Amino acid sequence: MFQEALQYPRDGDSAVKTIAIGGVLLFLSFLVVPVFFVLGYIARTLRSVLDGDAEPPVFDDWGDLGMDGLKVFVIGFAYSLVPTAIALAAVVASGATLGLGGSGSGSGLAVGLIVLVAGLAVTVLSLAVAYVLPAAIVAYVRSDNIAAAFAPSELRRFAFSRTYATGWLVAFGISLLAGVVIGLLNAVVIGAVLAPFVTFYANVAGAYAVGTAVREMPAVDAGGETPDARPAA
Repeated sequence: MFQEALQYPRDGDSAVKTIAIGGVLLFLSFLVVPVFFVLGYIARTLRSVLDGDAEPPVFDDWGDLGMDGLKVFVIGFAYSLVPTAIALAAVVASGATLGLGGSGSGSGLAVGLIVLVAGLAVTVLSLAVAYVLPAAIVAYVRSDNIAAAFAPSELRRFAFSRTYATGWLVAFGISLLAGVVIGLLNAVVIGAVLAPFVTFYANVAGAYAVGTAVREMPAVDAGGETPDARPAA
């Protein structure tokens, strides 16, 4: 699947044009609005892969693309609230502890413990969000209903499947590879210019990996339990 995912963004007659548009949009991400179109394209890619289309979609129907991206952004923002809230709570608790106890060693120890526990909790939850979020987006894409992205019954079908886990690991591996490439590009002057294009390419390839894994899950299509739907060991 890894090699197929890396090849996927290059398939089709419009591949170069699509990657160019996606890279430019990410390059302009500081304007915020272009991000919605990129997220919308990723959702469209997932939908296309789930439907069994062999080639990546193109950038068109910009209104629908932007609306799709806005919904994906809302889903991602909602999932990020929990680790963010814990981090903010740790900051508040640390400030309150220092305010009540002064600058003594006891207060310093308490603050250090709060930071350690909060840091571990944020790390674990962030990893969990990173794993579940693609499944949530797939649930939305499959149903065209944003509420499905938060439905436990929908998420369990994906998150506890070995097939989904494999697709996610492939997408994660592609993301790491993109990070290495971007790091190498940053060593040269044009690195900052090319990085958005590499990022877009990796996101499309990752969407293919996740979408392909979900498409191969019998439990998702049948809506029932299969051996693959058992929790991964």
